[in-house]
This record gives sequence, C-alpha cells and structure tokens, in this order.
Amino acid sequence: MPKDTRHEDVAENVPSDWRARLRQLGPGIMAAATGVGAGDLVATMVAGSRYGYTLLWAVLLGTVFKLALGEAVGRWHLTSGQTLLSGWRTLGRWVLVYFGAYALIWGFVYGATAMSASGLPLNALMPWLSVRYWAILCGLLGFALVWFGRYAVIEKIMTVLVGVMFVTVVGTAVLVAPNLLDAGSGLVPSLPDGSLVYALGLIGGVGGTITMAAYGYWTLAKGWNSPRWLPMMRLDNAVGYVTTGIFVIAMLVVGSELLLHQEIVSGDEGLLLLGDRLAQDYGHWARIPFLVGFFAVSFTSLIGVWNGVSLLFADWWRTWRLPAYRASGVGAHGADVAEPTLDRADYERNAGVGSPVFRGYLVWLTFPPMALLFLDRPFQLTVTYGVLGALFMPFLAGTLLVLLNSRRVSAQGRSRWVSNTLLTVCLALFAYLAVDQIVGLFT
Repeated sequence: MPKDTRHEDVAENVPSDWRARLRQLGPGIMAAATGVGAGDLVATMVAGSRYGYTLLWAVLLGTVFKLALGEAVGRWHLTSGQTLLSGWRTLGRWVLVYFGAYALIWGFVYGATAMSASGLPLNALMPWLSVRYWAILCGLLGFALVWFGRYAVIEKIMTVLVGVMFVTVVGTAVLVAPNLLDAGSGLVPSLPDGSLVYALGLIGGVGGTITMAAYGYWTLAKGWNSPRWLPMMRLDNAVGYVTTGIFVIAMLVVGSELLLHQEIVSGDEGLLLLGDRLAQDYGHWARIPFLVGFFAVSFTSLIGVWNGVSLLFADWWRTWRLPAYRASGVGAHGADVAEPTLDRADYERNAGVGSPVFRGYLVWLTFPPMALLFLDRPFQLTVTYGVLGALFMPFLAGTLLVLLNSRRVSAQGRSRWVSNTLLTVCLALFAYLAVDQIVGLFT
C-alpha cells in the first residue's frame, strides 16, 4: 500500500510577496473563464438591450456570490485533506448517485453545446466550412489538448485566451462609448416591470456551473496542498471572478449602448447579430476582433470542461470504489473526519490526468455528442438535463454549508458568519431559480 501523502510531508514554497503571488495565479482564472460561456454573454447582452444599465447591480451581486462559492470550494480542498467528492460521500451514497447521473447526462448534452458555440464564430469568420464541421474540429482540438497536455499547458493556453477575451470583449465595450452617468445609476438596486427573471439570472446564472466544483482540483494540480495556501487561493479566486465580472459588465454595456430596445435573437446566434451590428456602425474591421473574442469565450469553456469535469468524474469513480469509511478518526490538522487523509498516489493513479476514467469521460464529452450536431436534441434528454442542471448549484451551495461547518475540516477552515451568510443566500437564490427553471421546462 502506498504511504498516505499528508500535508505535513509536502515541501511547500508559498509565495510571500505580490510579484511571486501574481506568478502563481491560474486556477481561479481557469474556473471563471470556464464558467462564463457564450450563452452567458448573450443573456447579459439581452438584459442590457431591454433594461439598459438598470441591472448593473445584479451583475456585481452575482460576482460576490461566485466569489463566496469559489472560496468555499478551495477552502475545503486546502483544509480538509480531501477532495470535494470524498467530502460529498460522507453525506451519504445518494450524493454520489446524483452526481454520477448528472455528470453523464450533462456531459453528453453540454459536449454538443460547447462545440457548436465554438464553431459559430469560426463559421462567421471562415464560412467555407459549416458550423457543424467547425464544431467537430473544435471538439477534436480540445480533446487533443486535454488528452496530451498537462495542467501547466492547459493553464497557459487558457490564460492566453482570457487575455484575448479581455482585449476584445472589454475593447468592444470601450468602442461603443459607455454612458458613465447612466452606468452609475445602475448601481442602485431597482427592478423595472418584468425584469425580475433577468436580475435573478444575472445574479445566479452567469459563471455558475458544475465547473465551480472543479476549482479545488485545479488547486491540487497547481500544488497547493495545505492551509498555508489559503491567502494565495483567495487572491487567485478573487482575480478570476473579478475578471468574470468585468466581462459581464462589458457585455451589459454593449447591450445597453448598441442594442437598447431591440429584439435580440436568443441563443449563441445573438452574438453573431451583435457582430453584424458592429460592422454596420463601425466598419467591417470591428466585427473581426469581436468574433475572435466570441471564439475565445466559447473555446475556454470547452477546454475547461474537458479538463475540469473529467477530473471530477474520475474522482467520482475513485471515491465510489473506496471501501467503507471508518466510523471515526482524525484527519489533517486535527479535524474529525470520516476517512483518512487523501492518498495522493492513489488519487493520481485512479483520478488524475491520464487515468483510464479521466480519459474515458473525455471521450464521452467529445465523440458521442457529435451525433447531436446532426440531430435535434431528444426532448426527454433535454428535460432531464435541464432538471439535473438546475439542481446542481443549490446542491453545491447546500453541501458546502454542511461540510464547512462540520469537524471534517480544521477550525481554520470552518466557515465564519460572512461565508455562511453568503452561502445561505446562494442556496435560497439557486433553489428559487431551480424551481422556476424546472416549472418552465414542463410548461
């Protein structure tokens, strides 16, 4: 049996100055960029086109909630000595049943969605290939990058694409010359008639997906192994989600200034409409960088999911096959837990990049969904996907509340009143959105 690798045994080089900390940034940017896809930008643009800057406060509030969730996920990994899937198992076997079913159905439908969103802007730029075949090429490229690349390579690629996103999306917002006076008025919470669903969507939907749960696995891959990394993790998480907030605000500005009171096409095609409008108002040149940014937004989501959710699923399988936990015991840093500290050799062998289940799920994300690019999505599959997806965010917020207020983590890792308050509000908000989405699916 391999020896457990405990935090005390790991040689750490935690950065102490700002320059060194900036060089360590990465997992937060990956999580934030993965969570914001083309559909999120369209939803924000539509909100801006209907209500102008009125819902700017909702974007800022949503950023705060995502910060709280991301920090909680990272804190669990750094202070419990266990992965998030291992923590979920201590809550009961039903949690693993739910997550396994969700990951399989979600992955199948999302695979086609991510590939299509990446293919749309490429088709607009180079129409000699249809969206379908650009989508397949994007899926194959993402598959190759994740299959053969390691975390450091994926992080560098994602960071470059985030830079492209920042320059193009924020640059578009600057190009349309935002009205700072109107934007300032949007900081005061208000709800015009019919805007509640849009406000709740901006607060709870943008950047909130299963990939938030992958953040802790990226911190493990980065080599952050103990509570000493908590300040670094919090800075990293903040940089990631503040960047996300800037992207979303930029799209709200574009919708408010360029498309106010216009009917926007729903779905990712709405971004193509925006590209055409930019070409009409500013010349053809303005359309090209925007479409490049559209591709960067979509392809970062694809790569992040291919890597992050594959890590989650592989650890799900590893955790499912573990023997029954001990009734009691002492884990990392004196916390009472239901199992020993993470055996990192076992984790790398059975759940890390390159493990058979990781690669099997990567295949599942890439190749079966290509069939959906040729067929309409089956109605029952879409409904099941929608129900399970709507339930995931309240599930994440609720389980983090339980885990981080238990003796499964050290005293240093337990939630204080600020975190508990934000997680409780997240739980209530996401539960409301889940009920609303499920009712909408059936009506």
